[in-house]
Amino acid sequence: MIKSIREWPENERPREKLLQKGAESLSDAELLAVLLRQGTRGQDVVSFSRSLLLQFGSLRGILAQQPVSFKKVKGLGQAKVCMILAVREIGLRQLREKMIGQNFVRSPQAVTDYLTAALRDQKREIFKVLFLDRGLRILGERDLFFGTIDEAAVHPREIVKAALEFHASSLVLVHNHPSGKVEPSREDYEITQKIKAACQTVSIRVLDHIIVGENQYFSFSERNSL
Repeated sequence: MIKSIREWPENERPREKLLQKGAESLSDAELLAVLLRQGTRGQDVVSFSRSLLLQFGSLRGILAQQPVSFKKVKGLGQAKVCMILAVREIGLRQLREKMIGQNFVRSPQAVTDYLTAALRDQKREIFKVLFLDRGLRILGERDLFFGTIDEAAVHPREIVKAALEFHASSLVLVHNHPSGKVEPSREDYEITQKIKAACQTVSIRVLDHIIVGENQYFSFSERNSL
């Protein structure tokens, strides 16, 4: 018979341990157990959490999943899935809050932290634009296009339209490569120049085009490719 966590010594129970010693004292499985609250038939919540970590590889692997992936996991019902998705979104919003209002040039870490977290695990290409004011402070960001980034998918006029809505003076273009590799393709270079030309007609500068991959990025500006 599986022993209930309530029967464990108090200093071994995840929630009590978290309150007594701090969240940093918990293992990945214990942190996940606090979130999920309950296990499944025949498995306490810590054992169930370990099984999820084994199945998906890591906490990052779990948080990177789409809802459809969780449907195949026995014991991972709608409530638990919603908790996981909510935690991921909270993390992204916290990073986004740190980025908005920052000077793009002076706070590169806040920008790359958010972009990496938001894009590195996506299974399809997402084209995002950061909108900046005259002081290079980030006014906001928007996902504008999805799928293969080429002339057919990315419409410069839509980027110009969005920039005018934000009253932006300059832009940073961003997209991800699901392969994890960050070297630009010929299409990446071509669409960058088309967007740059379109923006120049309304006196908006393109400061950079950043490609996000697996824990790395390519900056057109840093490589003098803009």
